[in-house]
Amino acid sequence: MSRVSVIGQGYVGLTLAIGAAKSGHEIFGIDVNTKLITDLLIGKTDIPGIVKNEIDDLILNKNYQPTTDFSKVAESSIVIIAVPTPLNSNREPDLEYLKRASIEIANFVKPATLIINESTSYPGTLRNFIKPLIEAESKLDLQYASAPERIDPGNIQWTLSNTPRILGGLSNEATDKALQFYSSFCASVNVVSSPEVAEAAKLFENTFRQINIALANEFSIISSALGFSTNEAIVAASTKPFGFMPFFPSIGVGGHCIPIDPSYLSHAANQVGVRANFIQLANSTNLNMVEHVAEKISVYLEKPLQNLKIQIIGIAYKSGVSDLRESPALTLILELRSRGAEVIWNDPLVGEWNGERSSPIETSIDLGILVNPFNLSDLKVWLQAGTRVIDLSANSFDYGWPKFL
Repeated sequence: MSRVSVIGQGYVGLTLAIGAAKSGHEIFGIDVNTKLITDLLIGKTDIPGIVKNEIDDLILNKNYQPTTDFSKVAESSIVIIAVPTPLNSNREPDLEYLKRASIEIANFVKPATLIINESTSYPGTLRNFIKPLIEAESKLDLQYASAPERIDPGNIQWTLSNTPRILGGLSNEATDKALQFYSSFCASVNVVSSPEVAEAAKLFENTFRQINIALANEFSIISSALGFSTNEAIVAASTKPFGFMPFFPSIGVGGHCIPIDPSYLSHAANQVGVRANFIQLANSTNLNMVEHVAEKISVYLEKPLQNLKIQIIGIAYKSGVSDLRESPALTLILELRSRGAEVIWNDPLVGEWNGERSSPIETSIDLGILVNPFNLSDLKVWLQAGTRVIDLSANSFDYGWPKFL
C-alpha cells in the first residue's frame, strides 16, 4: 500500500481520499480551506455518501489525515490533484486552482513521485501545463498520469468503487503505477494510450449530455408551439431498442461537469482553429432556458413580475447536495429579480448564499417554485394554503411548459 497526498478535499478529493484510505492506503487529505479541514478532523462533512463514523475511524487508525500542510507531499509516493477547474466570467477555462496546486506540489515533491491529475481539463493539460509547472519549480524528473474523476455526488448506484475509471500516463512506468493504485479500490480500470485521450474522454462524456439536454430543451419549445406532449413523445421514442437514449427538458444544467466540461473542449478546439458549433449552440440553448421559464411564469400569472413575492425551494444544482456551482436556480433568482420580483429561497442543505440565508417556507407569497424539493411536505404546505405553485423539478416540462400545480 502507498502513502498518498490528495490535494483538494471537496466532493472529488474527499471521496477519493476516503475510498483509498478504506482500502489500506495512508492518505494525507490536503486543502487550503482551514474550516474544511477543521470540520473533517471532527468527522464533519456535507458530501453525500460519506458518514462521520467512517472518517473518525480512518483518522483514528491514521489511514486518513486531513491537513493544510503541503509538506506532507514530501512523505508521499503518489500525489493526486483534485481541485476545481471552473469557468471564468467569460465562460473560459480557469486553471488558477490547478496552477496553485502544482506550485505547492513542486515546493515539496521528492524524486520519482507519481503525479496524478483528477481535475477535469482540456486535452494537453497534464503534459503542457501541470508537468512544466512542477518541473520548472522542482527541477525534478517525475512521473505523470491523468485519471479524470467520475464521481456523481448522491448517486448510490454508481460509486467510487464500481464506476469504471480511465487513466493514461506520460510513460509506461507512470501508467503501471497508477493502474496498480486505482485497481486497489476500483473494480474496473481502463488504460488508454495517453493522458490526452483520458482528458478528452471525460470532456466528451459530458458534452454528449450537454448537447442532448439542449436538444430536449429545444424540443420542448417546439412541442409547446405544435401542441403535443414533450414527455410522451420522448417516452415513445425510448421504445426503440437501439440508437436512442432519452433526455428530458429542464430549467437548464448545473453542477461541476455538464455546464463546464463542454466549454473546456470548445476552448481546446479554438486553440487549434476549429469552431465547436454544436457545443456553442448547446451552451446557448441551456443557458437561455431560465429566461424562457421566467417569461412562461409571467404568462401563467397573466401579469409582469414587478413587486411579486416569490419563494424558490432548492437552489443547489440538484436534489440532495449543497453544491451551487452553475446552478440554474441561482440564475433564475437573478432573472426574476431583474424583472422586479422579490425572491426568497429555502434550502436547508445550502443554508447561505451570496450573503442571504435560507428562509422558512412561507405561504403569504404570490408564487412558490419547486426547483429541487426535499420532500412532499414542501408541496403540501403550499397546496393546503392555496398558494400558486410551479414545479420546475425533474421531468416537469411537458408541452414545453413547467407544471403549474
